[in-house]
Amino acid sequence: MPQRFAVIIAGGHGERFWPASRRQKPKHLLSLVDSKPLLVQTVERLEGLVPAENIFILTQQSQRPTVLKLCSSLRPDRVVGEPVGRDTAAAVGLATLLVRRIDPEGVFAVLPSDHVIRDKKGFQCTLNAAFEAALQEPLLVTIGIPPKEASTAYGYLQKGALHTHVRGQSVYAVHRFIEKPDATTARNYLNARGGYYWNAGMFVWQTSAIEQALVTCAPKLAQGLNTIAKRLESGVALDTVLSEHYPKFEKTSIDYAVMEKAGKVVTLEARFDWDDVGSWPAVAQHLQSDSFDNAICGQAFIQDGRGNLVVSRDNHLVALLGVENLIVIHTDDATLVCPKSKAQDIKQLVQQLSNGKKPCQKWL
Repeated sequence: MPQRFAVIIAGGHGERFWPASRRQKPKHLLSLVDSKPLLVQTVERLEGLVPAENIFILTQQSQRPTVLKLCSSLRPDRVVGEPVGRDTAAAVGLATLLVRRIDPEGVFAVLPSDHVIRDKKGFQCTLNAAFEAALQEPLLVTIGIPPKEASTAYGYLQKGALHTHVRGQSVYAVHRFIEKPDATTARNYLNARGGYYWNAGMFVWQTSAIEQALVTCAPKLAQGLNTIAKRLESGVALDTVLSEHYPKFEKTSIDYAVMEKAGKVVTLEARFDWDDVGSWPAVAQHLQSDSFDNAICGQAFIQDGRGNLVVSRDNHLVALLGVENLIVIHTDDATLVCPKSKAQDIKQLVQQLSNGKKPCQKWL
């Protein structure tokens, strides 16, 4: 019987949640909406679904020590550090190679490390159906999230004809994958009443199925992975092989490299709650708010204010007076203040700081 595996993709540069997140501690290593980091929640969500020894985490080499400490229940050799980030196509390719070395007939799920899902039972029910669908035939299975709003922040997929039923769930062919739409198009998708889903980046497939899809749709990547496999078989250490060959891979997503081109791509509708938590305002939705819609984590006092988010560390008091819809994030070495409407620009701010733009300094 083929074994089940899970591969958790834990990359990121810590830009959208600055200053709480940094390169060494990006989103998935933060306790943004609970007492545990998002990565730990992702691992715990798999308990009872996939054996702990069959869970892989692909992360940045510099983050590997922290991941090992947080996920001590996993085998250390299952926590793999990428020497450089090469997006999800290379990560999925590497995961395929690693799973295949254990079980050539294995089936594995690819899961992001930084999503909020509270309904563990519903999540496992959907994943069980996805595993079964992938085992029955060489399908590339993706999980579609029913859209709750006309969001322009996510890619979409459009479902096609009914393919089969598995564990009481309908499995549909994927008609097409769609890049992040404009607002008008997103509203049309929402009004289509079930024809479109958010693409959450969750996949399940047989090792042989994704291997063949890589050969067909991304031959250069497949060739590079074959080189890595041969080097590993000759006894060279994984870290050494990756440092030599991984940087040569093209930086591209699995959606663009494979999913948009491959055949036999299907989708199951998610039967669980889901939130990407892609910005500070999204975090506010998971915190308790006062009667004026102010969300607070830490020490804060707000007078005559409405719709603000305050996150403060180390018992540092933040006081707001007469302001609305602000994000105020205080850490031990930096403080961010910006309107909620500018949350998507935080990444650009961090990039400017990373490029050497020095902060202004003025003393009274």
